[in-house]
Amino acid sequence: MLKNTYLILICTFCFINSINGQLRTPALSPSATITQTVGLTDIRIEYSRPSLRGRNLFGVEGIIPFNEFWRTGANTATKITIGDDILINNKPLKKGTYSILTKPSSTSWDIYFYTYESGNWNSYVTKEPILSITQNSQKVTDKVETFSIALEELTIHSSKLVFTWENTKVSIPIHIKNEEKIVSNIKKTLSGPSNIDYFRSALYLHEAQLDLNTALEYIQKVTKDENPRFFQVYREALILKDLGRKKEALTAAKKSLELSENSKNKDFIRLNQKLIKSLSE
Repeated sequence: MLKNTYLILICTFCFINSINGQLRTPALSPSATITQTVGLTDIRIEYSRPSLRGRNLFGVEGIIPFNEFWRTGANTATKITIGDDILINNKPLKKGTYSILTKPSSTSWDIYFYTYESGNWNSYVTKEPILSITQNSQKVTDKVETFSIALEELTIHSSKLVFTWENTKVSIPIHIKNEEKIVSNIKKTLSGPSNIDYFRSALYLHEAQLDLNTALEYIQKVTKDENPRFFQVYREALILKDLGRKKEALTAAKKSLELSENSKNKDFIRLNQKLIKSLSE
């Protein structure tokens, strides 16, 4: 009897745990993720959004005391990932992932960026931040019930990281350092396709047997370079062979063999030897 009672208690406990494990209820501070491209740089922010729910926000009677560290959200540390080096309030911040802690006062906020390690925001409080800035806060007329982080006032090279809650708004200028990358991309594009572009195009056209004459035109733009690679010249030989231009294919195969031997690439040495034999028969 005692044994049966014990088994019933165990089964009941497991059943209750099973129910608890499946139960989902709405979070008081739901998580949010925003992803925004500024210029050519992707910025991703992950945080939780607490609401006032009738409470005072700042000060002695508020949920966030002045001049004390705040996780800048709820639940876990707020996380920001930046795809390129940027300037925040004219201070450099390298690309990477950071946690953001803040220390609000009545007229300004101190904002701290730490290399992201975990969601435990208290672990950052005693550490030295990678970057710290102070930004004035401003009052807004419309009351904001739920804490919000946003990237606003977007231009081709700038934005503002904005914190808003209740009647307080803090806007932090961000400058994206994409100018060199953009100019480089422009010059590269306007200068025309690269050897890699021509080789990939020739490779595709040849393998798909779509347009061998165009494939030959593209591959010869590559092989006429001062320092063609053995695999590029080998492809030229294959295309010439398929076009029925046996003598030219043999010349290209011999050149590819020489380049393969200089590079000590055994695979292409064997491939070229086999190709030369077939062309010589």
